[in-house]
Amino acid sequence: MPKKYSARVNDDFQFDDLSTSGLDVISIDAKHFHLLKDGKSYQAELIQLNPLQKAVTLKINGSTYQVKLQDKYDRLIQKMGLQVKAGQQLKDIKAPMPGLVLDIMVEAGQAVSTGDPLLILEAMKMENVIKAPGDGVIKEVPVQKGAAVDKGQLLVGLE
Repeated sequence: MPKKYSARVNDDFQFDDLSTSGLDVISIDAKHFHLLKDGKSYQAELIQLNPLQKAVTLKINGSTYQVKLQDKYDRLIQKMGLQVKAGQQLKDIKAPMPGLVLDIMVEAGQAVSTGDPLLILEAMKMENVIKAPGDGVIKEVPVQKGAAVDKGQLLVGLE
């Protein structure tokens, strides 16, 4: 059974329930393809691919298109209102549970990227690495190494 997708093209057009059935793709090389869809022929070039964002930039028959795909799981998350907005920034990182600060890897004024380790919190005899949820700059670190923290207590402030 072919997968069905929704696609947003150039942030202007929305296509729902797209199917891969009836699509023939022939790879010419790593970035060039010949497509056949419903009896029509297309020359495609892969310009940029971002699999984590499910985004691709293609040049098809000389025209450039930026395409963002959504599968059934993305649509379900969107329907439930659980999607993360692009560019959303968290200002504060709070303790998810009571624990003990074992190590702090950042300091005020330091730039961090998504996934960078900020500190290690020991909780329930397990070490939990608290990571940056997005890009930003550390505004403050009001806790100290060895400090006991309560659930919801501010660990790191981001700008």
